[in-house]
Amino acid sequence: MKKIISGISIFCAIAASAQEAIQFQELPYKDIIAKAKKEKKLVFIDAYASWCGPCKMMEKNVFTQKAVSDYYNTNFINARFDMEKGEGRDIASKFGVRSYPTYLFLNGEGELVSRNTGYMEESLFVAMAQDINSPGNKKGSLKDRFAGGEKDPEFLINIMKLNANSDYEFAKKASERYFQNKKKTEELTKDEIGFLLYFVKSSEDANYPVFSSRKAEIIKFLPEETYNEFDAQLKLGKIVEQSIDDKNKKINDDYFMKAAEPLVGKEAAVKKLNQTKLSYYEQNSNFPEYEKAALEYYKNSDAFDPNELLRAAWIFADHVKTPSSLKKATEWAEKSVMRSETSENTYILARLYHLTGNKEMAKNYAEMSKNMAVQSNKDSQLADELLKQIK
Repeated sequence: MKKIISGISIFCAIAASAQEAIQFQELPYKDIIAKAKKEKKLVFIDAYASWCGPCKMMEKNVFTQKAVSDYYNTNFINARFDMEKGEGRDIASKFGVRSYPTYLFLNGEGELVSRNTGYMEESLFVAMAQDINSPGNKKGSLKDRFAGGEKDPEFLINIMKLNANSDYEFAKKASERYFQNKKKTEELTKDEIGFLLYFVKSSEDANYPVFSSRKAEIIKFLPEETYNEFDAQLKLGKIVEQSIDDKNKKINDDYFMKAAEPLVGKEAAVKKLNQTKLSYYEQNSNFPEYEKAALEYYKNSDAFDPNELLRAAWIFADHVKTPSSLKKATEWAEKSVMRSETSENTYILARLYHLTGNKEMAKNYAEMSKNMAVQSNKDSQLADELLKQIK
């Protein structure tokens, strides 16, 4: 009888312990969102990785606390996803999860209403949830509320913060409404200036008049020289737009230089022109023009970051046939490898050696790339295929 009672006691203790923890729903992501919408609650997602130490500490030390479980189980639909497996990968991509643990709070439309990261003690973790679980965050779709004309500053700031990376245009529109409604008698804060600079991209933007008229406030937080350089780049943005011939998929160099040089000087104008060419010609797969622009822009390769050079070298390896250009791209890749060897840059260098006829060096670096990939549990297929071509 004592053994039976003892067994029951252990079972009850386990059951009680399980109840005093956040109850995570083991449902597909779409069903989690549907459940939240039906129950008029927010979703809490613990976005974790299996190797993450702080994630395990949160699971063991915080999610099991009664105050935490009581609040989260009552107020949220809770779910956990490994960001490196299954649906977790799509969630990580959709919401820009790059560090762990990340805590995502979504509404019943699947929209992000708050994102936080890192290990938190019990009291802070509950306080965060209480702040997020405000009536405002459960009013409905953020986009519907925005379309309805909502002007609350905190609402607009939240849209800017949460959507800057995942839905830039939506965040930009929120920034425009925010600054349109900012009283001229209220001085801009440092954070507001940060938002303003992030979302103004050209002199044609709705936020540009704010940037222009509030120069005196802005240069309290950054040097006037920096402000003037930024202003010139904004004005160049319109010139870039006007210099693009979309019909022929080319950039009008003469027009650009004629308009830009008086504004920023010849050196800065040439630099901006070549940067524009690289971006535009890559996007439009015009690789003969990309080749010419890259050779001009990276002429003094010592002035550039090796990773930037490596990107251009890879594009050359994939799309350029000119022997002299491939030799130059090999030099760019060598700079990256000299700084630090990775399975990626050694592979690119091996390909370029192969394309330029240096079979021995191509084989050496392809084998190095393969070995580094295997040692770090990465895919070595590209290096394997290259080694077959070399042999």
